[in-house]
Amino acid sequence: MLTRFDDYCIHQTSNPIAIPVQSARTFYDRYWFAGFEKKGAFCFEVGFGVYPNRFVMDGHFSVVVDGKQHTFHGSRRAPDDRTETLIGPLSIEIIEPMKKVRVAISANDTGIECDMTFVARTCAAEEPKSHMAEGVHTIMDTTRFTQFGYWEGYFSIDGKRTELTKPDVLGVRDKSWGVRPVGEPQGGAPGLLNDEPGVYWTWNALHFDDFCTQFGTFEDHDGNPKQVSACKLPVYDNIEDIPVGDEPAAVEMEQATHKINWEKGTRRTASAELELHTKDEVLKIEIEPMIRFQMLGIGYQHPEWGHAVWKGDNVFAREDWVLDELDPLDYKHIHVHQVAKAKLGDLEGVGIFETIVFGRHDPSGFKDILDGAE
Repeated sequence: MLTRFDDYCIHQTSNPIAIPVQSARTFYDRYWFAGFEKKGAFCFEVGFGVYPNRFVMDGHFSVVVDGKQHTFHGSRRAPDDRTETLIGPLSIEIIEPMKKVRVAISANDTGIECDMTFVARTCAAEEPKSHMAEGVHTIMDTTRFTQFGYWEGYFSIDGKRTELTKPDVLGVRDKSWGVRPVGEPQGGAPGLLNDEPGVYWTWNALHFDDFCTQFGTFEDHDGNPKQVSACKLPVYDNIEDIPVGDEPAAVEMEQATHKINWEKGTRRTASAELELHTKDEVLKIEIEPMIRFQMLGIGYQHPEWGHAVWKGDNVFAREDWVLDELDPLDYKHIHVHQVAKAKLGDLEGVGIFETIVFGRHDPSGFKDILDGAE
């Protein structure tokens, strides 16, 4: 099963590149992108994944504007050649690795189109490895990098075109791979972790004029961090100056804490505070959400268009929602991104604030699997 990648000196095993080391059905390789107008006029996200041991490739583009969310979904049989990152009209093109990536949807029956290029303003920063196991079974074992940038190009919904220009439309992206729960549920006896199911994850990526910050944490039901990381990254005016690989000027935080004030009757953020500690300073950041994006739009908790679920070869669909009409405590709607303003002393920033919280979480006052804030 040779592909063009096999002509490069990049092999990690004795097999051709197309054959994953992992035989797990939940092995994946995935792109995620977000873009947002700095004052909250609109936001959009892209998800694109390949699941070689399931033979599935899927992709999504979703945009929120004027209180509505419009979504393109696509599915196909995964190709052997990993450079073939396209699903019908949707394509991902690596123009320059770690520097420029193009996302395009050509004219199609859904009425959703785009031609957008993500241009980096920071390095691609590797996050701590995520690992979760139940006995001998690996549930999650992933690597991910995150990168900040801006967008050039446009998107169009039913013929209404929105231009994306620097510096008004900023963005962030990640690339992740490994093993994580995707696709249809696996068989076998019920897992022991089902005794008290739940997850608490919050993640934040902020643009400021001269630097960017990133924060993320998993917590248990009692509020104890199981994984926490934060960093401060320099930004570059000249893309050619951005290092590929380690960023010598990156600052890893020695301590990072957060507090969320929840919107009443929901599990959405009304406001939040971050404290990021280095040896020399404490960054106290205030967060105020402006616009909400439902992660359902790019496949998360989607009952039909979930990640790695086989929909058929070259199958496409469109969905539209009025955000204020969605039940905030429906399982499908818990996972959200919010474009948010940030204040750090006299500095102002903007970015993404992510939350996904199922089950009990004592510091938040959540007692059951899906109760809202009081």
